[in-house]
Amino acid sequence: MSNSSGRGLQPGALGMFDTVVMAIAGSAPAYSLAATTAVLVGAVGLASPAALLYCAVPMAGIALAFSRLSRIDVNAGASYSWVGRTLHPFLGFISGWALVVSATIFMVAGSLPAGAMTLALFDESLARNTALATAVGAGWFLVMLLVVLGGARLTVRAQLLMSGVEMVILAVFLVLAVVRVEHARPFDWSWLGFGHFDGSAGFAAGALVAAFYYWGWDVASNLSEETRDSRRTTGLAGLIGLGVVFLLFEAFTITVNMVLTERQIAEHGANVLGVLGEEIWPGPGGKLLIVAVMLSTIATLETTLIQVTRSLFAMGRDRTMPPALGRVHRRWNTPWVAITVVGAVALALFLAANALGSVGEILGYAIAAMGLQIALYYGLAGLAAVVAYRKTLLSSPRRLLLGGVWPLFGSLFMFWIFVESLSELSGPAVAIGVGGLAVGLVPMLWYWRRGSDYYRPAALDASRAVESDYRVPDSRTAASSRVHEGLPTDF
Repeated sequence: MSNSSGRGLQPGALGMFDTVVMAIAGSAPAYSLAATTAVLVGAVGLASPAALLYCAVPMAGIALAFSRLSRIDVNAGASYSWVGRTLHPFLGFISGWALVVSATIFMVAGSLPAGAMTLALFDESLARNTALATAVGAGWFLVMLLVVLGGARLTVRAQLLMSGVEMVILAVFLVLAVVRVEHARPFDWSWLGFGHFDGSAGFAAGALVAAFYYWGWDVASNLSEETRDSRRTTGLAGLIGLGVVFLLFEAFTITVNMVLTERQIAEHGANVLGVLGEEIWPGPGGKLLIVAVMLSTIATLETTLIQVTRSLFAMGRDRTMPPALGRVHRRWNTPWVAITVVGAVALALFLAANALGSVGEILGYAIAAMGLQIALYYGLAGLAAVVAYRKTLLSSPRRLLLGGVWPLFGSLFMFWIFVESLSELSGPAVAIGVGGLAVGLVPMLWYWRRGSDYYRPAALDASRAVESDYRVPDSRTAASSRVHEGLPTDF
């Protein structure tokens, strides 16, 4: 299970603030609102704020699960390692593979808006040209690929700049929406209730899209081997990041309900924030929010690249995928082979994307497919946390709630929307979502037959994870703790 280069990722490169920024950027507030609002409104209409609210509760349970699991296993593969060591190695591999597939699909779903938003700054008609938007988006993707290759410190510096500007712009527009918009419809508390959902199927459809909104905060866990005091920091950063983006999503979705009509949202699709900006601040408003979306999209390309490449690195290190993926660059301490492979696959998908139709159609299929995969690996992680801590849950009401009931509720919720949505999604979305997971059976069975040590795991032991878990050795001493857990120490 050693990494094939004899080297590992750079420990202690990131601090608490850095990791929180990465968690917020992973959920891509402006991009998620721009790319997904039209899809969410199409699914549930005025119930969009309710869908985000009710999905946030079980999502917080999953964030708690990640936080608790990160205390007992520091691993760049995150759920891939945790699920494999608590439930079953096959389920662990599928969990990691679901993240890899969803993140790879996102390279298309994220790069297209990056290109379209860049073009919209100059001419909105250019933004509707799928081929041109794909080419510009591919250029941004390559820039982020080089940044991620350059190491964790360079990555977080770029992230601080992009996300900082994005958050300032979003905050300004929330204030302006309150003081400048005079023709808005009044706020209605029913937007946060169940009345606007079309039965359980409609609720599930909204929840599936809402899960995509939140996805990405768990990038903090994939950075655990590069974070100081990682057993405490990564889980807490994920919880803080989820809380921040929840507030932003609710505030902007309510603002959209108040300012825009359903027709405006449907007609403008991925440019819905640009239209909102024009309504709030005619003239420069639309352009400023386009800048925010562009920066958010580029920023989340970076965090998604980290998630998929660190997951592939962990798989290569464990020899459940080609061992070359576990190689680390001698100068930058980054998994350069995994980064190169992801880049090549993503560029091939950019070319294929032009055959699927318009930008809107591509986004619709990709977002729905990713929602299935996200729900699966989040659900498995929630269940893994309950199993890992099962012997300690009854020791106090707090542990029972935070370590058992809430993560289990989050897990069951994710499994429910996965199953419920299979009958509601279009054929192409199901084919991308389920077919992408099925492809993972090939490498899983191949490396299982070859005898990878991953398929003979040492079970996670949470008996030492008491309330003082936050006061444990940081990532500089993580290697010594991993010796006792039977994990590789070569990072």
